[in-house]
Amino acid sequence: MWRFPGWPKAGAAFGVGAVAACGQAPLGFWWMTLLGLAALAVMVVRVACPRTAAWTGLFAGAGYFALAMNWIIDPFLVDPVAWGWAAPFAVVFLSFGLALFWAGAAALAAFFPATLRAAALIVTLTCAEFLRGHVLTGFPWALIGHVWVGWAPAQLAAWAGPNGLTLLTLAIAMLPVMSRWRGLIVSALLLGAAFGGGMWRLAQPMPEDSATIVRLIQPNAVQEMKWDPDRAAILFQNGLDLSAAGEAPDLVVWPETAVPYLLDPTVAAEIAIAAKGATSAVGIQRLEGERGYNSMAVISPDGNVTDVYDKHHLVPFGEYVPLGDLMARIGITAFASQLGNGYSAGPGARLVNLGAAGNVLPLICYEAVFPQDVAAAPSRPDWLLQITNDAWFGTLTGPYQHLAQGRLRAIEQGLPLLRAANTGVSAVIDAKGRILHALPLGQAGYLDAPLPAPLPPTLYARYGEVPVLVVLAALLGLLLVRLRKRGC
Repeated sequence: MWRFPGWPKAGAAFGVGAVAACGQAPLGFWWMTLLGLAALAVMVVRVACPRTAAWTGLFAGAGYFALAMNWIIDPFLVDPVAWGWAAPFAVVFLSFGLALFWAGAAALAAFFPATLRAAALIVTLTCAEFLRGHVLTGFPWALIGHVWVGWAPAQLAAWAGPNGLTLLTLAIAMLPVMSRWRGLIVSALLLGAAFGGGMWRLAQPMPEDSATIVRLIQPNAVQEMKWDPDRAAILFQNGLDLSAAGEAPDLVVWPETAVPYLLDPTVAAEIAIAAKGATSAVGIQRLEGERGYNSMAVISPDGNVTDVYDKHHLVPFGEYVPLGDLMARIGITAFASQLGNGYSAGPGARLVNLGAAGNVLPLICYEAVFPQDVAAAPSRPDWLLQITNDAWFGTLTGPYQHLAQGRLRAIEQGLPLLRAANTGVSAVIDAKGRILHALPLGQAGYLDAPLPAPLPPTLYARYGEVPVLVVLAALLGLLLVRLRKRGC
């Protein structure tokens, strides 16, 4: 029988997790994350057995994810009559489901004696966060290491990636719990080195921007009206007007599913005319036989569709439902998809040639959350392009967290990332993750900007998670050696 720690302690763990989540965007209070994680380590060190530690980790994780991912309510409120009933269940199931990873990490750490338990939790919780990004297609949203986006230590992702940042964060927070004064000194040195190293990288000179001008259009179509057939012509015309405004750029980018019609020659011709000689990269749905795709179509100045990229990493239950045909018989379909029971997945990551704008790796919405999707490109692109519709995520936390993850992908790869978002935030991000130009959330408009230059491949771009996994294996080995010497 699992030993429940009691509601007061469970509530305290939930609160500690919520405090730790305050480092996530848009708050960015990384110091609160350190305090929350340190408190979690204290709680795990003091529990009597792994079973109680598992409960502690479960409730701490639930508090963390409930606050960090409060935006999960918003998609269900787009059509509250049809889906509003599911919002509370989504919050509970997502928060406690993801918290299972933290529960496992805490339970494993509790097999070590109290003097080693904080150190063990650093390793096991880093491993749990890594697994969270990969198991069952993965969901690496609000990783612990994401709290540094917008701060100098985020630059360390160029060497160690998001899981390296998570390991660093946990070490800074939990080492003082293991050894008060020595741990505090080491923690302070790590924090200082993280800021110092990040500031050094930010101070290094950048190559000059490209002469290529890219236009990002932001229609600001609210989700409740986005697929209203009576408004389709108006929404499409808004996109055309933004595309045609001012002096023509070299490339026009429309957000994910910004076109309220299916891809066909007539639609492509109208988009090309509005672009006034520019190439267009357009978020649009398309049909191929009985299969529907969430796609990005490249439309040349003469109106021909020269390439199509199909999104391959789909949102479970949002864009597809496992066993979709069977589930549809009982009324369960993917509510974000406008075609059939759900979208079909494209073949995988690949580069798209955009002429003067070079070779780009497209990332449609959710795909920018996964560093492994960027690493899966068959060769190194000149830049990254994310098209997204963040209207699903409300206006409080979701869009800003999604933007933060795009910034981290740029740092990891040393590549600029341009982001066209339906309701915002659309942004031009340089190869160090800095926002150079942006359109704020909830504002219609367009943004013309030169394409930033790439940097040479980073250590993370070359080796991915291998260095961090080697470090984790070494730390685990040291812990096991210490455990054996103690005769445990």
